Amino acid sequence: MVIDRRLAAVNTLVYGCCIMADQLSAQDWLDQGLKTLAARGFSALKAEPLARDMGVSRGSFYWHFADIGAYHAAILKRWREVAAEAIIAHVEQASGEAEPLAVLLRLVFSERLALERAVRSWAAFDNGARNAVQAIDRRRLDYVEGLIRAKGVAPDVARARAQILYWAFLGYALSDHPPRKSHADPIIEELVRMAVR
Repeated sequence: MVIDRRLAAVNTLVYGCCIMADQLSAQDWLDQGLKTLAARGFSALKAEPLARDMGVSRGSFYWHFADIGAYHAAILKRWREVAAEAIIAHVEQASGEAEPLAVLLRLVFSERLALERAVRSWAAFDNGARNAVQAIDRRRLDYVEGLIRAKGVAPDVARARAQILYWAFLGYALSDHPPRKSHADPIIEELVRMAVR
């Protein structure tokens, strides 16, 4: 009886992380990390506080990620998927229905951008985050330039207009007082007009 209890305790210690790993996926950890990053900043992306927030032990974290550096790299990769690739896919799906540039601008100028601010703040202190921000900036700029060029705008002019639109987006994203939706719509219409005229 005592041996059975000890064996059960050892099994819980040895295999407990595996049971938790079955319950929480790496995606769960990444989703929680993005929420935490947006709410509390990059310094909160640590195994112990994240595990506490999720109601599990750190063993679950280390089941999915070799170390905190691997987790940070995965968070930045997931941010790119959410903040660039998913948005581009949405625009591409909707492009048969409306002007793609207008769809893009309405989408990005209507989002809560705490995550954008948090990643850019992180980039000021971390080379990996800085590289991720530079890569996403390039991806977004290239995409916007392509949308403008598709309207027949010369390449050098399209590049300049894409940069201006991107600066407008960054100003919006980093602003403490972005305009209300009712005020944002005329701004978006004017940005589209300026970009493709």
